[in-house]
Amino acid sequence: MYGTYVNTIAVVLGSLVGVALHREFPDRIKRIIFQGIGLVTLFIGLQMALKTANMVVLFFSILIGAVIGEMADVEKHLNSFGDFLKARSGSKDERFIEGLVTAFLIFCVGSMTIVGAIEDGLNGNPSILIAKSILDGFVSISLGAVFGLGVLFSAVPLFIFQGAITLLAAYSRAFFTGILVNELSAVGGILLLGLGIKMLELKEIKVANLLPSLVVVPVLVHLLL
Repeated sequence: MYGTYVNTIAVVLGSLVGVALHREFPDRIKRIIFQGIGLVTLFIGLQMALKTANMVVLFFSILIGAVIGEMADVEKHLNSFGDFLKARSGSKDERFIEGLVTAFLIFCVGSMTIVGAIEDGLNGNPSILIAKSILDGFVSISLGAVFGLGVLFSAVPLFIFQGAITLLAAYSRAFFTGILVNELSAVGGILLLGLGIKMLELKEIKVANLLPSLVVVPVLVHLLL
């Protein structure tokens, strides 16, 4: 869990810097920062998606995960969680919830999250997550400057999600094969592509409702491969 602790602290510190800059930047600067992050997110997502070795697993993971996510309305629950945190913090940021959800998705569905958390759990090696912490720290500054306080609170679901993967890997070593890790990364890439498209305002996509796809991947991998 050491890597997750470091990562969470990096996001908190970076977010605090970003929040401090939030009121200093004019809207046009915030907009171009947001678009730049969106373009990079698209690029990273494409790289990750191309890691798949089985299009059937990728396609049906997204398809089944989308149905489950829409039926459960994951995005609505994330927004409710955001409303709760916003009320508790007393924040008046109009984009608090958007910042929370966007930051959570960027920080949590990348390949470094999945591979790093598994490596930390399996071998007690936090090096990937520490490298990710440096990147997330800088990204959280940018996001915090655009969205405000919501980015800071993304550290809460980040800690829960990433820590859960680490603990699962520690107690289920045989479960996380190389094939599974690749397919998880590929599905995570599709989610990042969706997020990038949403950030660039090309199309409104409920990316959070695709999150169950990451749970479907292991089932399909162990059934089909």
